[in-house]
Amino acid sequence: MTDLTQHPTYFTKDHEWVTVHGDLATVGITKFAAEALGDVVFVELPDVGKACSAGDDMAVVESVKAASDVYAPISGEIAEVNDALTDAPETVNEAPEAGGWFVKMKVANADELSALMDRAAYDDFCASEAS
Repeated sequence: MTDLTQHPTYFTKDHEWVTVHGDLATVGITKFAAEALGDVVFVELPDVGKACSAGDDMAVVESVKAASDVYAPISGEIAEVNDALTDAPETVNEAPEAGGWFVKMKVANADELSALMDRAAYDDFCASEAS
């Protein structure tokens, strides 16, 4: 598995994360989002080859509390999905920012990353959401 800690990671206000490694980006939901959802029981992943624009509905995550859309943080084409989530959706709760990733995308426009937050800005955003 790719060591995502060695690559830049960005965050959205909808609590998705995206880690860029070359021309690919791995996308998932943050620990904050996973904890807010509660126990994840189902994940619906997009088809490989699907084109997404930043902000498009990309996947669905269902928990014992609610169903939520997962949005594409950047534009790109789905290159790979994390099929392990089909049989083990709880991985989203156990390792939301590691093994619980949803998709890998071919980056269409790296300039879109400048609109996202880094870890420090995201942590501040979450702190303000919690207060």
